[in-house]
Amino acid sequence: MRLSLLRCMAALVLLTVHGSVCYAGQQSSSLEQSICGLKEPFVFWLWSSAAGEASAARLAQVANVEDIAIASSDGRILRGYKLKATHAQAGKDLPRGYLLVVQGNAMLADQIITHFDQFARLGYDVYIFDYRGYGRSEGKRRLKAILNDYRQIIQQLGTQSYQRRAFYGMSFGGVVLLDALRHQTGEMTVVIDSTPSRLSDYGCPATHDPVNNLPRDAGNMLVIAGSRDQVVKPGTSRELLELAEDRGATVLRNPAWGHPFMDDHTQRRLEAVRRFLLQE
Repeated sequence: MRLSLLRCMAALVLLTVHGSVCYAGQQSSSLEQSICGLKEPFVFWLWSSAAGEASAARLAQVANVEDIAIASSDGRILRGYKLKATHAQAGKDLPRGYLLVVQGNAMLADQIITHFDQFARLGYDVYIFDYRGYGRSEGKRRLKAILNDYRQIIQQLGTQSYQRRAFYGMSFGGVVLLDALRHQTGEMTVVIDSTPSRLSDYGCPATHDPVNNLPRDAGNMLVIAGSRDQVVKPGTSRELLELAEDRGATVLRNPAWGHPFMDDHTQRRLEAVRRFLLQE
């Protein structure tokens, strides 16, 4: 493994020549090709390095967490966790529905899933997966592949007998979620939090720009931005917020908030997310 990692690091030096890096000896699938230019593998390597290593010990004392995995369409194993619903509302069976959380690009599933226990206590199963090539998930970290993975995850969740669907995408997760939900129909509630308006500014195809994937009727959506966000700065998300507001979304601009899970307002933020997603 050390040799494989050293080879990967050496490949980064030659990035401008080859345009790709290795990942633990795996061969690329057709989904694992760069679509955002030569720097895409390097940028994802930086993000996944910032996310750190997965640690099952973080969840060892959590009674209602289940280790889950699905196989992607190109044969990669994507691993994550399901935080199982624990309490029913009066007269309601468990679970009432599901929440799919799509995290930022420097986060792992085991680092944040316990923050969503309030949803489990209200009768919702909570799902979070490590991105392809992050944490415990296999594959190469590529935008095209990650977007395809989440279309597949949502499709698979749709085959189960959940009555209600809720989605929370934060930062890069908002980019992924808006793309994955483009062709979804039916009742759902969606929160997009601290997400940039465009990826095309960084060399990615404009078809993946959040502003181009925002539904024409966004009445089921809450879009959040913090004025103190130093990761996705207010100017970067302004176009998305203004368009979302024009299309009927609820927009929350909080002057005190920074980036999700990087400030002192995580609990307040998640309370706002819960109230909207569960229509309380």
